[in-house]
Amino acid sequence: MANILNIQTSISGENSVSNKLSQTVINQLLDRNPNSTVVIRDLALNPIPHMEIHHFSASRIPDEEKNDEQKEASKYSDEALKEIQEADIIVIGVPFYNFTFPSTLKSWIDSIAVAGKTFSYADRTPKGLLLNKKLYLNISVGGIYENGLIENMEHYLKTLFGFIGITDVEVFKSQGMMVPQLKDENFSKTVAEIETVLA
Repeated sequence: MANILNIQTSISGENSVSNKLSQTVINQLLDRNPNSTVVIRDLALNPIPHMEIHHFSASRIPDEEKNDEQKEASKYSDEALKEIQEADIIVIGVPFYNFTFPSTLKSWIDSIAVAGKTFSYADRTPKGLLLNKKLYLNISVGGIYENGLIENMEHYLKTLFGFIGITDVEVFKSQGMMVPQLKDENFSKTVAEIETVLA
């Protein structure tokens, strides 16, 4: 049994390729562990506000010391932190918008990267605190890029999650999703890869 956190970031809803890839991953995980639970956070429908100073400050105050205004300011971070701390497996759909991932995903990452909760500098070196978690990144790309853009984004996301302790990362990606003659074949190949890896 596992607690699976599904982070959705695509604005395309049911037509989202990244969401479909994530669902394929989740289906395979549920086949292996049918008693697992799935928590869905749709950042397209319910985005977390971009980090501002009052969010940042409030999220770093001990809960028992917060006033009502600070509790309101930190609620997004508190909710996101609770979800990821309780998760054993994180499944994230990552569409490629304007050469990077959606800003809603960055806002979510900003809300969970909290000193003392997901990372620490206690021994003067950064140490991630979210240990023993598995992350699946499911990347969908409209075109075909061979100039390192996708690899750079992938490396950046791995670095961000590695900083908070999540280093066991599996990446699945489909390119050419807006190229009619490539879309179906490339998508099917990625689905087959997921099913093989998670069989």
